[in-house]
Amino acid sequence: MALTIGVLAERVTGERRVALVPEVAKRFRALGVELVVQRGAADAASIAEGDFAEVRWVDGVDEVLAADMVLAIQPPADELIGKLKPGSVLVAGLQPYQSADRARLFAERKITTFAMELLPRISRAQSMDILSSQAACSGYQCVLIAASHCTKFFPMLTYAAGTIRPAKVLVIGAGVAGLQAIATARRMGAMVEAYDVRPETKEQIESLGAKFVDTGVSAAGTGGYARELTDDEKRQQAERLGKAVAQCDALITTAAIPGKKAPQIISAEMVAKMKTGAVVVDMAAESGGNVAGTVAGEVVRVGPALIVGPTNLPSRMAAHSSEMFAKNLYNFVSPMIKDASLAIDWSDEVIAGTCLTHDGAVRHEGVKKILGL
Repeated sequence: MALTIGVLAERVTGERRVALVPEVAKRFRALGVELVVQRGAADAASIAEGDFAEVRWVDGVDEVLAADMVLAIQPPADELIGKLKPGSVLVAGLQPYQSADRARLFAERKITTFAMELLPRISRAQSMDILSSQAACSGYQCVLIAASHCTKFFPMLTYAAGTIRPAKVLVIGAGVAGLQAIATARRMGAMVEAYDVRPETKEQIESLGAKFVDTGVSAAGTGGYARELTDDEKRQQAERLGKAVAQCDALITTAAIPGKKAPQIISAEMVAKMKTGAVVVDMAAESGGNVAGTVAGEVVRVGPALIVGPTNLPSRMAAHSSEMFAKNLYNFVSPMIKDASLAIDWSDEVIAGTCLTHDGAVRHEGVKKILGL
């Protein structure tokens, strides 16, 4: 009997993405898989049901939850978890560090869950990495939000009465989101500076046409990890970074750590010294924010600056973010499918490292430690 994969319509308020797109559906069908999708699942992503080939659409959730494997963007609600077939597989963004009760419920129901946020950060897994693909969407969106709230043109503008200088944008953090923000702001014609605590990012920042903000402090440690700064180094870092913050027209911060509170990088004192009318877009708003005064989901005036705390940024561009997410899921799931049946290779470090629960137990040691399980 062919493996059945179910796809849920997302229920979280504001979530517009879907875990399956037409191109990926074709790939699954080529593996002999049967696809069961809840009607309306792709509507918010502006993808027509008619674009999906050989997909069985169902009105309710019961047939989807009866599938051998279920794909989703967000963790299903508890009442839906209770309807999952014991022994089935759930692959999604499960926010594994958020809820011990949810992890226990998965285990009690004997659901094998793969939390894509737990994917090992190795080269072979890059095509499966939802954090990177969705971070690229977030970095792009942050720049659009900044531009829409900024009172200045991003590019240089020549008009009949003279020339308008381009806006100055400062990006904090040079991970995937930060580098995408830098590239997008540069494409829009802004003057861009960027800062990251890791000195090795200087070359990447400059390769995108931005200027690296050098605080004179290196946090490089052993084994590729950043070390703790001394008090003197922290003061020097804050002083030099504060000068760059005070000079920018738009500040974008991107330092978010899955499962942890976001580090506060921009203090209230730094915000108070910003230009009148400066715009701050804090990508880490949902996890506490990088900027003093950020309120998740709101736009607030703090002293001279306007601080935007956007949430679920990838959902703002649901068509492409869904496509990227769905391809990540396919690249993770497809090696488990042999002759249209499920064949999980637990010796594979990618599969084992992404597993949250299996056979009635929470398996991921990092999650168990943080949640006290």
